Amino acid sequence: MGRLEGKVSLVTGASRGIGRAIANALAAEGALVVLAARDAAKLAEAVGEIAGAGGRAEALALDVADRSSVEAAMAHVLFAHGRIDHLVNNAGVTRDNLLLRMKDEEWQQVLATNLTGVFLCTQAVLKPMVRQRSGRIVSITSVVGLGGNAGQANYAASKAGIVGFTKSVAREVASRGITANAVAPGFIETDMTAAMTGKAREAIAGAIPMGRVGRPEDVAGAVVFLVSDAASYVTGQVLAVDGGFHM
Repeated sequence: MGRLEGKVSLVTGASRGIGRAIANALAAEGALVVLAARDAAKLAEAVGEIAGAGGRAEALALDVADRSSVEAAMAHVLFAHGRIDHLVNNAGVTRDNLLLRMKDEEWQQVLATNLTGVFLCTQAVLKPMVRQRSGRIVSITSVVGLGGNAGQANYAASKAGIVGFTKSVAREVASRGITANAVAPGFIETDMTAAMTGKAREAIAGAIPMGRVGRPEDVAGAVVFLVSDAASYVTGQVLAVDGGFHM
């Protein structure tokens, strides 16, 4: 029996990359995982992957930046399953540009998805979690939110905002048996990083004390820990999964 047997997990941005790895890991531990994203085809593929491995999963169309979409999605999960035990806020976008050239829409799009989306999803799950007197909220931030990065002022601001938001939520709901933590991935192997040249990858890997880029499964393992009973006394924390890059 897995550590999360009988639990219901909702993962946003779960159709690919880190979110998909998180969904797979939660399902492998016995949770029923609701995979949420906007890409229906990719979601169906991800759900099929979990089912093929013997896990339980279902797809849910969701735009985290839209309140009506979020509220409808949460209502659907609660109607279907009666509870939400884990929320993993993973959905995120980038619109990189130097600040002097950054357009208003590039700023707004990133903040809407990466930060407002976390606010909307977290707010929507808090009422059922308070009634349950239990719950785990894990939000995926980034080492860029801790140290900044040229050309990513919008992304860094959104991810830094998640840190302050997480700590505030943790203080508000700790007495109700709910924890809120964040995971800050470093350089992780994804579709985006796979397109980089060999020299660029070597340079980045050389700056990481562990000498390699991370895998989505590395981040997923941290999330599984934070939603498990092993982390029942851990809240308001930011766990960097970066091979020591941001010490």
